[in-house]
Amino acid sequence: MHRSLPQLLGEGRRWFDDGLSAAMEAAGATPVSPAQVQLFSVLDPEGTTVSELARRMGVTRQTAHQAAHGLIAAGLLEQLPDPGSARRRLVRRTGEGERAHRQAVSVLAELEGRLASRIGGEAVAALRAALEAGWGEPPVLG
Repeated sequence: MHRSLPQLLGEGRRWFDDGLSAAMEAAGATPVSPAQVQLFSVLDPEGTTVSELARRMGVTRQTAHQAAHGLIAAGLLEQLPDPGSARRRLVRRTGEGERAHRQAVSVLAELEGRLASRIGGEAVAALRAALEAGWGEPPVLG
């Protein structure tokens, strides 16, 4: 069966998400959803607005808001006033959130190493190079 490239990319993403989730659960970390993991990965250290998080995640503002507030309730994020605008609020990691983030970064590096041992370091390097290349805007076909 021929699988499309988006399908294969999605399966690869799930492999990393599942591995990260299992490792964090085994370490006793607070369980988080894939959307919350994605939010963590696009969050600036000094804080980010929910609107900007939604843009970076490619989701609605409501979805980003729900993910952020779940992490706030779990004690991994906090809200604070934006020094650049009295009307906006920033979301940033708490101390516990920083610890969880460092742990997740370490787990992802280990997963990448495991992938390299399975498919080869050159294949992982080529995959990384292809994904980091500038793809440009999607073409309008038709």
